[in-house]
Amino acid sequence: MKPAPFTYHSPSSVSEAVQLLTELENARVLAGGQSLVPMLNFRLASPDHLVDLGKIADLRGIREQGDEVVFGAMTRQRDIEFSSLITAKLPLMAEAVLQLGHRQTRNRGTIGGSLCHLDPSAELPTICMAMDAQLEVISPSGSRTIAMAEFAQGMMTTALAETEILTAIRIRPWTGRYGHAFIEFARRHGDFAIASAAILLDVDGNGGITRAVVALGGVGPVPLRVSAAEACLIGAKAGSEAFAAAAAECGKIDALEDPTYPAWYRQHLAKTLSGRALKLAHERAVAQAH
Repeated sequence: MKPAPFTYHSPSSVSEAVQLLTELENARVLAGGQSLVPMLNFRLASPDHLVDLGKIADLRGIREQGDEVVFGAMTRQRDIEFSSLITAKLPLMAEAVLQLGHRQTRNRGTIGGSLCHLDPSAELPTICMAMDAQLEVISPSGSRTIAMAEFAQGMMTTALAETEILTAIRIRPWTGRYGHAFIEFARRHGDFAIASAAILLDVDGNGGITRAVVALGGVGPVPLRVSAAEACLIGAKAGSEAFAAAAAECGKIDALEDPTYPAWYRQHLAKTLSGRALKLAHERAVAQAH
């Protein structure tokens, strides 16, 4: 199929893009197109105007700013994949991006596009949820910052207003002796994940867990943090008993259900993948100590 007719706009600045969204009715932002273009072709989306952010240089790039890593919203997923800064500072993201589609899609897909599309199985939204990302957006009335937990409001639904544009993503890396792991399950490499688990564990010299993050993708309408699992870990001694308890909490989530994958199957995957990821994250934390 082909998309319904639309008018294409290619602004050269953020202010021009915001102005277009303010003036035009039924407009959509194009931020890479790896999700939106197929939706246009299948006519699941039929905007009258398409505002392409691809020429706005200010929206691209990865940099350190103070104790944060800052991404321009139009930063390509390929740039994340090959960034030495991401490998050093955000290894959880570096691991996850390798499971994001294929090289061809990463060449065009952007971090901002993935976050705004907000597919529940997408890797980058899950990582941003795990790492408490802060999202900067701009509109005609000014700019504001939205926590990732508040940005993700429902199935493919964000907190963005119609005239707002995501401009940057800020993530504060973990420091010290910690381990990370991202594991997902899909029918084939590059397919949408049926479920995924993102883990961060901070372990002290006595093997006690001082900080923990357990995030799941693909199992709910949005990526989610499993606070009950995190509570099982923090203050406990790292090991099979604590990991089994945390994984069991992941298996209790209220999971999505569809004709292909029933809720119980996603719950099973959530429990299994989180258990494996916890073990791997702990192994990496121990390796950091030596």
